Amino acid sequence: MGSHFTFTAVSDDDSLAWRALRAAIRETQRIDRLCSYWYSTSQITQINRAAGLHPVVVAPEVYDLIGRTLKLSALSGGAFDITFAGGEKIYTFDRQAHAGLPDSAVVRASVRRINYHNVLLDPAQHSVMLQEPGMRLNLAGILQGYGVRRAQALMKQMGIRGGLINGSGDISCWGRQGDGSLWRIAIGDPAFPQSVSSWLTVTDVAVVTAGNYEQYFTVHGKYYGHIIDPHTGYPATGLRSVTIICPDVELADGLDEVVFVKGPEEGLAFINQLKGVDCTLITNDGRTLTSKGMAVNYYSTQKPPAVSTSTP
Repeated sequence: MGSHFTFTAVSDDDSLAWRALRAAIRETQRIDRLCSYWYSTSQITQINRAAGLHPVVVAPEVYDLIGRTLKLSALSGGAFDITFAGGEKIYTFDRQAHAGLPDSAVVRASVRRINYHNVLLDPAQHSVMLQEPGMRLNLAGILQGYGVRRAQALMKQMGIRGGLINGSGDISCWGRQGDGSLWRIAIGDPAFPQSVSSWLTVTDVAVVTAGNYEQYFTVHGKYYGHIIDPHTGYPATGLRSVTIICPDVELADGLDEVVFVKGPEEGLAFINQLKGVDCTLITNDGRTLTSKGMAVNYYSTQKPPAVSTSTP
């Protein structure tokens, strides 16, 4: 998946723990080969090659995963869209200052093929078809979370009483650490890369953090991150970091992108409408926004952030 995964198992049986870790790694590798945009033999690549031509029969889990992404697309009003790969690459996120944005006509044309409504699912055949030539699927916005969820389920099924899996910021944990304590999850500080702004003490939950402070460019001092608004073709602006907390790591993986696209106020209002989901956001101007049920711990050595909580 082009990502760094770490696996932690808590068990009184070392042999069992190692077997579970190896099984979890194999499971994420299997999902990668099955669903990756970059594998020439993956089922996603097969769907893309047949765009505008014919449907492709896929494995039930691939069909179901695509179906869930389309539901999230509808729920978010298209802020999440797995057909984003059909967009033209018109930006370079090189952390450099650019003279300006591309011409507006170029930007509009870049997203012409992005439209999740044109993904046709056939439940009888378990087939997927992209109805327009040139369309492309890419599950990158949710595949890490799916991989983590499947690996965790496998480890729990094998008898691992506690653990934590981290797929490049998509974290899911269960049980407790070896000393009996809960898991402590850190949230990075966009203003000071490699440092931490706050932390959570949790268990049996997913904590997914995404940021635009590693892939970006600036224009006249304004940050433009790598997450593109599929409606407009322009980079989503207003946020540097989004952290989602909910029981389902796959869902959390998709929601962080939704919030980035919607922006600070609309994104926060969207999360506040969802049951069992919370978030903390760091804006471009350094403010920290939290959802109604969110509680984080801030390091005393850091300058206290300006915290605001939205109302329903």
